Amino acid sequence: MPAPSSSSASAATTAPAPVPAPLPAEGQGQGQGQGQGRGRGRGLGPVALVISAGISVQFGAALAVMIMPRAGAAGVVTLRLAAAAVVLLLLCRPKVRGYSRSDWGTVLAFGVAMAGMNGLFYQAIDRIPLGPAVTLEVLGPLALSVLVSRRLVNVLWAGLALGGVVLLSGHGGGGLGFGSLDPLGAAYALGAGAMWAAYIVFSARTGRRFPQADGLALAMAVAAVLSLPLGIAGAGTDLLVPSTLALGLGVAVLSSVLPYTLEMLALRRMPAPTFAILMSLEPAIAATAGFLVLNQAMSALDALAIALVIAASMGAVRSQMRKQPA
Repeated sequence: MPAPSSSSASAATTAPAPVPAPLPAEGQGQGQGQGQGRGRGRGLGPVALVISAGISVQFGAALAVMIMPRAGAAGVVTLRLAAAAVVLLLLCRPKVRGYSRSDWGTVLAFGVAMAGMNGLFYQAIDRIPLGPAVTLEVLGPLALSVLVSRRLVNVLWAGLALGGVVLLSGHGGGGLGFGSLDPLGAAYALGAGAMWAAYIVFSARTGRRFPQADGLALAMAVAAVLSLPLGIAGAGTDLLVPSTLALGLGVAVLSSVLPYTLEMLALRRMPAPTFAILMSLEPAIAATAGFLVLNQAMSALDALAIALVIAASMGAVRSQMRKQPA
């Protein structure tokens, strides 16, 4: 498997992300006397968590650039998930007793979705440019926002975000559009998008069933176990090189531990349509980071695409804040 270019390797940006409505208990029993300002604070809090998660992923992507040529796509996924699992298990020390079969089924599904999302996306960026890969992957959360939402306004915001990411893909990332994509790479990216949508759903369910980040730690362990055979087959003993292990730990913390934890916290207080539309910020964040950090050129159409995505995300957030009780 050829090693990805540095621009492609910087795509350790999956993430994250997105889900049934927030916890029923939230916003209830709080009285009628709370002011509008506190309602807005609750609305902006989850958004700040999502944005912070995206920033963390971008720093993790810089480290991933150094690992991809050493361990390949499957090896990087294994290092990232295994190191993240170890960190979370040590920090959370989750209990394994007292949960129902349904609880464990949710954790298992969350882990499978996490492993599939990361594995498929890294295979995609090994074959197609980053811009189109992120755009195709983001179709999963956008489709979820349309399916879950029962409000026309969220469908309109999702359509606006979709227009922005398609425009960004068609004119960004070196000017490569969808027509020149490797079919297998495009299929991997679409599969990663489907797994991303599943990740959103089961992340929210896990967050409601398990305290703190216990469910995330257990799901990360499941994902690490699933990815381990592929990583060993692809990279072998290269995974045990001390410098590679150290970089893998850094990628795990910045690209998995922090963002996945922040996203789970956000998903406890944010409904599926809003969160999924916010995921459309990923291509915009990637393009902006490339411009600011990597000195990659940004055209007027790129800027317009980013503006459309940001406008859609802001509109979705404002729509949700208006629904919250004062």
